[in-house]
Order: sequence, then structure tokens, then C-alpha cells
Amino acid sequence: MIDPTSDVGETTAETAPTCATCGDSIVDTPDHRVVTRIEDDEVRTRHFCDEACLVVDD
Repeated sequence: MIDPTSDVGETTAETAPTCATCGDSIVDTPDHRVVTRIEDDEVRTRHFCDEACLVVDD
């Protein structure tokens, strides 16, 4: 994702984040999940298609 402050609906398949579990591009997915953690003093953000992909990753 190039601009995290982009307008809703502005994301295209080329600029969208990909799911950390299945690798699918996340565009217009209302069940999209984002997990943000601090690791080694750095912010780490991972995107997931939905709850099912999130559970597989945990």
C-alpha cells in the first residue's frame, strides 16, 4: 500500500496490501484484518484477508 491515508475505494490491485497468509491482494474486502506489533523497536504491520487467514497465521 503506497499511501495509508488514501481515500476509501481508491486502492487498486497494484497498490493494495497482500494477505500475509494466502498472498491474495486485498482490495475492497470488508473483513480485512490488520495486525500491528512492535518488534525490535520497529513497527511491523501484517494484513490478512479475513478472520480465517488471521487464525491460520497465529
